[in-house]
Amino acid sequence: MKQAKDYVGKEVRIGAWVTNKRSSGKIAFIQLRDGDYYFQGIVVKNDVGEEVFQIAKSLTQETSIFVDGVVQEDTRSALGYELLVKNIEVVGESHDYPITPKEHGTEFLMDHRHLWLRSTKQHAIMKIRNEIIRATYEFFNKEGFLKIDPPILTSSSPEGTTELFHTKYFDEDAFLTQSGQLYMEAGAMAFGKVFSFGPTFRAEKSKTRRHLIEFWMIEPEMAFTSQDESLVVQENYVSYLVQSVLDNCGDYLDTLGRDKEVLKKYTQLPYDRISYDDAIQLLQDNGFEDIQWGDDFGSPHETFIANQSEKPVFILNYPKAIKPFYMKNHPEREDVVLCADLIAPEGYGEIIGGSERIYDYEQMRSQIEKFGLSLEDYQWYLDLSRYGSVPHSGFGLGLERTVTWITGTEHIREAIPFPRLLNRIYP
Repeated sequence: MKQAKDYVGKEVRIGAWVTNKRSSGKIAFIQLRDGDYYFQGIVVKNDVGEEVFQIAKSLTQETSIFVDGVVQEDTRSALGYELLVKNIEVVGESHDYPITPKEHGTEFLMDHRHLWLRSTKQHAIMKIRNEIIRATYEFFNKEGFLKIDPPILTSSSPEGTTELFHTKYFDEDAFLTQSGQLYMEAGAMAFGKVFSFGPTFRAEKSKTRRHLIEFWMIEPEMAFTSQDESLVVQENYVSYLVQSVLDNCGDYLDTLGRDKEVLKKYTQLPYDRISYDDAIQLLQDNGFEDIQWGDDFGSPHETFIANQSEKPVFILNYPKAIKPFYMKNHPEREDVVLCADLIAPEGYGEIIGGSERIYDYEQMRSQIEKFGLSLEDYQWYLDLSRYGSVPHSGFGLGLERTVTWITGTEHIREAIPFPRLLNRIYP
């Protein structure tokens, strides 16, 4: 039903799947989807004859068909158009389709994820995910960034962590990438402004609604850029994504019951900023006795901080001890670094982490040793500090967390076509 308004009154042939049907006397109503839209086909017995009408009445859920008919306006439907059917040709029959209109448990739906993607809600989420990806490329292209593709197999961890998936690279050890950031820093030294978009992997034994084992990251890196300047890019980017979804995915937001007026608030800049110090004090003043300076924030803490604003919130300048080795010290303090996490409203947590990077060779070398990392493994990264480095900043946005937040979805597993979870690698 693409560009249906251009075909009103005209006969078309469409390949589609049957999602449901009902009949009333000499009229059958078939609910169809063509991969882009859900729409209704009306089959009038007197118009099509007995044979076609019986085919219409016998169609089963997810049977694929070619349907010929005339496009007509239908102000009652979300699409605004329907198809007055003239002929039906069955392509592939479907019997005993396992996902029916009744309620199913989460594990059952996840076991049938390959089929669950056909449902209206999952369809809407994937359409919005696709729009976020499209808008990402559009934003960074407009801003003069070059896309650089980092490797998926690496010899070490950008974060200096042990939460890596190990594999063999012939006779050497290798790991699935946890981040493309260090390679983006190399790209920024060559091209000024770069970004990557690719899969990342965390061998983190977490079962929360915010965590995946395999997920996708957008990681920009900018030469000659301070942390404050990076924050402006970050909020402009997130605002751009939300506005693009509002502009191009209104029907899908309606399908999900997402409040567009709430989303519009997230396009209003600038976003609020609060220091880590002030965030700790805020929490302690409001009954969070478990949190102390030097602790990282958990989900309840982030949710409370975010609830103080109607927009995403930047938490600035975390303690050095809980952040990776490459983050630059605050110019006036030794105990915190120039970094920020962007916390999404409504309890969705961190969607961006970023910082200004160390670019002094001796300081970077000292940090690598202090974190117990191999100087040999990081020699290429040290070269960036040795040969003409400059102040530079960057960040990483988690695609699935952003999709979950913008769509208002409860669990991150629905924000990716085939989620990899602690207890799931099927299908």
